[in-house]
Amino acid sequence: MIAILGAGVMGETFIAGLLASGTAASDLVMSEKFAARAAEMSAKYRVPVREPAAAAAEADVILIVVKPHDVAPLLALISGDVRPGTIVVSLAAGITLADLHRGLGTGVVCMRAMPNTPALVGAGMTVLSVDANTSAADEARIKALLDSVGETACLPEELQDAVTAISGSGPAYVFAFMEALEKAGVEMGLPAEVCRKLVQQTVYGASKLAMESETDPGELRRRVTSPGGTTQAALTEFNAGGFGDLIDRAAHAARDRSQELGSAGQRG
Repeated sequence: MIAILGAGVMGETFIAGLLASGTAASDLVMSEKFAARAAEMSAKYRVPVREPAAAAAEADVILIVVKPHDVAPLLALISGDVRPGTIVVSLAAGITLADLHRGLGTGVVCMRAMPNTPALVGAGMTVLSVDANTSAADEARIKALLDSVGETACLPEELQDAVTAISGSGPAYVFAFMEALEKAGVEMGLPAEVCRKLVQQTVYGASKLAMESETDPGELRRRVTSPGGTTQAALTEFNAGGFGDLIDRAAHAARDRSQELGSAGQRG
């Protein structure tokens, strides 16, 4: 039995992803503190709703999909009902394996994962970190579960702040670029709805090409850049503005802020 504690947007994403991947609704249970939302999710997916402690008691896998500041109270609520050997996976940013063990004790198998928002359309990138004593079978089981909403990589916990900076926050960087490119196109006279489609398909196509090619992004960039051509003119402006250095500084700023929030115990 898989318990999903928290049926917000990301919780619903995993419910839908698991059902789409072949998990039966009868093998899922969920909890949600807002009664209207719980009723909506139960009616939509036919997944039973329980109080958190009851859901935890039924499960051999628990996904914690609540806001970071709600994790500690939730762990206190379920700690007496989680059975030894249960796999508990936190998807809340900044919640460490040590935090989970403090809340649940040492008898459970603790993992943490950082998904990103493209999981909402089945194209997420999630990074999983596990305890040193986690079995290969348990890690593989949870990786398969997370794969229901996209792709999953396994990395040591100390790299999770860097993961947050690259894939966790990364979609926002892409959206900011798209927003700016749309604005430039409209200023040059393109109809807004057409310009949006141009930008969306271009970003999608470039990503698909990069993913399906064995060539690194630098070489792909060079292949589309003719000396003295239009692309070269644009890239010259990027370089003059310090584009590469700006991306580097931005990623490091996100990584550093993730570290600060974790160290300060600010789970928001």
